[in-house]
Amino acid sequence: MTKERRSRGWYGKLDKDGFIHRSWMKNQGFPDHAFDGRAIIGICNTWSELTPCNAGLRDLAEAVKRGVWEAGGFPVEFPVTSLGETQMKPTAMLFRNLLAMDVEECIRAYGMDGVVLLGGCDKTTPGQLMGAASVDLPAIVVSSGPMLNGKWKGDDIGSGTDVWKFSEAVRAGDMSLQDFMAAESGMSRSVGVCMTMGTASTMASLTEAMGLSLPTNAALPAVDARRKALAHLTGKRIVEMVDEDLKPSDILTKEAFLNAIRANAAVGGSTNAVVHLLAIAGRVGVELTLDDFEKGSEIPLLANCMPSGKYLMEDFCYAGGMPVVLRELAEHGALSPATTVLGKDISAYAEGAECYNRDVIHAWDAPVKPAAGLRVLRGNLAPNGAIVKPSAATDRLLEHEGEAFVFETIEDLKARIDDEDLPVTADTILVLKGCGPKGYPGMPEVGNMPIPRKLVREGVRDMIRVSDARMSGTAFGTVILHVSPEAQAGGPLALVRTGDRIRVSASAGALELLVSEDELEKRRADWQPEPPRYERGYAKLYVDHVLQADRGADLDFLVGKDTRPVTRESH
Repeated sequence: MTKERRSRGWYGKLDKDGFIHRSWMKNQGFPDHAFDGRAIIGICNTWSELTPCNAGLRDLAEAVKRGVWEAGGFPVEFPVTSLGETQMKPTAMLFRNLLAMDVEECIRAYGMDGVVLLGGCDKTTPGQLMGAASVDLPAIVVSSGPMLNGKWKGDDIGSGTDVWKFSEAVRAGDMSLQDFMAAESGMSRSVGVCMTMGTASTMASLTEAMGLSLPTNAALPAVDARRKALAHLTGKRIVEMVDEDLKPSDILTKEAFLNAIRANAAVGGSTNAVVHLLAIAGRVGVELTLDDFEKGSEIPLLANCMPSGKYLMEDFCYAGGMPVVLRELAEHGALSPATTVLGKDISAYAEGAECYNRDVIHAWDAPVKPAAGLRVLRGNLAPNGAIVKPSAATDRLLEHEGEAFVFETIEDLKARIDDEDLPVTADTILVLKGCGPKGYPGMPEVGNMPIPRKLVREGVRDMIRVSDARMSGTAFGTVILHVSPEAQAGGPLALVRTGDRIRVSASAGALELLVSEDELEKRRADWQPEPPRYERGYAKLYVDHVLQADRGADLDFLVGKDTRPVTRESH
């Protein structure tokens, strides 16, 4: 230990303040020697029965504690806001920044020297990382892990991905409502996050690729005993990190973020990774922009996992998981040197990695798809950028021009999408407004709009869809998302009208509204934003201060960090 522990400012003082801090902790049965100067490790837990993805974190917390005690530390578990992606309205994304605030202020206010972040559900991992990065104490992640593979009628079914497919099949008359409801019980067979490569497993994979967790953290199933063992080892490692003063700012370098972008392409990761990585980078002061995501566009798709492929996270784990993907990246010059929570370079995570199923994790030279990374689109419809996921799209639609059919709000879409007289064809470009950070509010996962029923019945399963919304990492299709500036902020998307022509070119990175600037200026003069839906509480704070998607949708006053010590006492 090279400097006095931070926790000594709480538990090392021989005065009234030290008496208060120690005495009240002792009512839980902690002995005197627990306060003898050992590292105090916070276990930041997002467990909740309303967050099914994280319902196994109580057990993992106990495993972390074992490791902390073994290493001579003192573990203390504390709860923070838990964001149940499948349970919250209007969208869990509205509250990601609230979780980040909660995590930041808890770490700052309590007497801990390092922190283990227990999360997993889509917004819990990035929210925790944002908060921890802003305080910059030694931190490490243990993810909740994916569910077991879904099963129905003898086949594997995947979270989200098959929900969308089944839903469209019911609307087309190809699947009975009885079968649809029966599949529901086989979809989610254990605690854990979506077993597809959705946002939760994507963020766990990128956390591993950035060196913020121990190797193999991303893919071990939630109910696999090896995840408890990994949690134990993580508890042991965080004590060592405190002694080494190894902080998020040492790990979250520009190179680490570029590794994450390339890894996201290689695993066919969620489009949501864009807003989360941008927000985390903003907290540590790393200059990351949409342009950096273009650096992953030529990376081949290696993980044959839903929604970009056919397998699930359990299969990905058994095939070798992220260490195999990182080995492929390293062997082909696509893994930059970067420090990790092990105190070693990220290349150490790939050492000795073996692939046990090449149909699940493909080799670089025989990929699932070539050049499958996210593409950034720009043009007069998205001056600050939009994104599309080619690995989950229909190739022929990535170069397309067609007439727009506009839905002004999500309610408008729901009211009209099944209208048999809707004037659309398979070549129409569906446009949805009012679903950005300010507009919904919270930028919900509604960008993968349903195909109009009349077209579903004709066999159409994909169309170009354009919006300022996000989509679930489990979703698929030629869906153009995160259009910035959003409609509610007065972006050009607000001016699109049904019948306008739109040109999309993924190869050229273009998203153009083929309407004259004079006409757009006339429309702009007549445009008014929707009245705010919230006038109080956190939601109002969010709407007043949220940044646009191209800046990570963080709150403007939370960008950056504050590592100043807390010197004032409570009594």
